[in-house]
Amino acid sequence: MSLSISTNRRKEILRVILSVSIIVVGTTHFLTPIPFVRIVPPQLPNPLALVYISGFFEILGGIGLLIPVVSVAAAWGLIALFLAVFPANINMAVNQIAIEGIPHQPILYWVRLPFQAVLIAWAYWYTRHPERQPGVDRVTKLTKS
Repeated sequence: MSLSISTNRRKEILRVILSVSIIVVGTTHFLTPIPFVRIVPPQLPNPLALVYISGFFEILGGIGLLIPVVSVAAAWGLIALFLAVFPANINMAVNQIAIEGIPHQPILYWVRLPFQAVLIAWAYWYTRHPERQPGVDRVTKLTKS
């Protein structure tokens, strides 16, 4: 018996991890918006609205990533979102803005920045070969009926 996990199985496990993580982060935008408001660059209007909008799209993208018929669009949406919120992460690092739950170590704010590229690559993985996703065969049959 092999203990190795197939590439497709690993990809699907990581899809769920990304989805749940993004949904949790999006939910925190509504439950505790003030820390997120604090890192919105001051040049942008209405920071609270931007936090709610980004939280909504994080939740939507996380859910969408789990639905085969919209998962590719959701992955592209998450990529756009990760790019859109990057200025807030830069603002946090440059201005050393402390956020509850993240140790106030300015070096951590800078180390966190490249992680955005990891998230983008992770979401991009779900834009590749969507026809191989579990559940796609059922969606294809439904749309052809």
